[in-house]
Amino acid sequence: MTIEELLKVLEMQEEILQFSHFTNGDAWELGNLIVVEAIRRNRPIAVSIRLNNGYTVFQYGFDGTNLYHDEMMRRKYNTVKFTEQSSMHLHMQLRLGESTQEEILGPQSEYATLGGGFPIRIEEVGVIGAIVVSGQDHVSDHDLIVKCVSKYLHVDEVPRIRAI
Repeated sequence: MTIEELLKVLEMQEEILQFSHFTNGDAWELGNLIVVEAIRRNRPIAVSIRLNNGYTVFQYGFDGTNLYHDEMMRRKYNTVKFTEQSSMHLHMQLRLGESTQEEILGPQSEYATLGGGFPIRIEEVGVIGAIVVSGQDHVSDHDLIVKCVSKYLHVDEVPRIRAI
């Protein structure tokens, strides 16, 4: 796929995977769904669901995860919060070469332009937070979120990116 085609897929994912509401209970259920899928894939990840006010409503790290994963989740969350799109979406936009991360966001110490951050978008409200994953390659981190949000929202037909 070309970068332009990948961007279209990412735009479709973000358009399709919107919530009608999102509560702390939803965060618990979705977070656990992500953990169960990571177990099924035998992938030791860290996952966090954070609201835009900075409150973390769900977080779990498998044995073997550490502060590095926590830092990557913080940076991916910052990227989603700032851009209101997935961190993979910005990664693909930057691959077009029209601008740099520093021009759009600021220092790499605060933001990550890798897959693994996905917006929690409420229909007719907007982005209220982010789901972030760290522990696999960044495409797999992104795909894990997309698969689990699709399942949680009972949406069967969501285009996915499995390799770049």
